[in-house]
Amino acid sequence: MANFKKFIYIIIGLIAVILGTIGIIIPILPTTPFYLLASFCFVRGSEKFDKWFKATGLYKKHMESFINNRSMTLRQKVSILVFADIMLLFPLVILDFVYLRIFILGLIVYKYYYFIYKIKTIKPDAESSP
Repeated sequence: MANFKKFIYIIIGLIAVILGTIGIIIPILPTTPFYLLASFCFVRGSEKFDKWFKATGLYKKHMESFINNRSMTLRQKVSILVFADIMLLFPLVILDFVYLRIFILGLIVYKYYYFIYKIKTIKPDAESSP
C-alpha cells in the first residue's frame, strides 16, 4: 500500500509539473500553485523525483524565492489568489448549504490576509537574488 501511495504522489507531482509549465505559456493557468503541489508530492513520493525537481530551472525560477525567503512577486501572488478564487467560486455558487458558504467566504478572506500580511512581496528582478 505504501508503494501505491508513493506512486500516486509521483503521478500527481508529474501532472502538476506539466500544468505549471503550461501556465508559463498560458497566463490564465498559474504556475506557482502547481509547482508547490509538485514539490509537496515529490517530497512524499520519491527522493529521486524531489532532487530532480529542485535541480530544474523551473523550480529555481518560480519556487526558490518562496521556499527560501517566504516571498513572491506581486504577479505570482495575484495569479494564485485569482486561480484559488475561481476554484472556490464553484462550490460557493453550486451549494445551497449556508454554513458551507460562510466557511468558504471565511477561507477566501483568510487567504487574502495570509498573502498580504504573511508572504513578503518582492520585485521581479529581486526574485533570483537571495
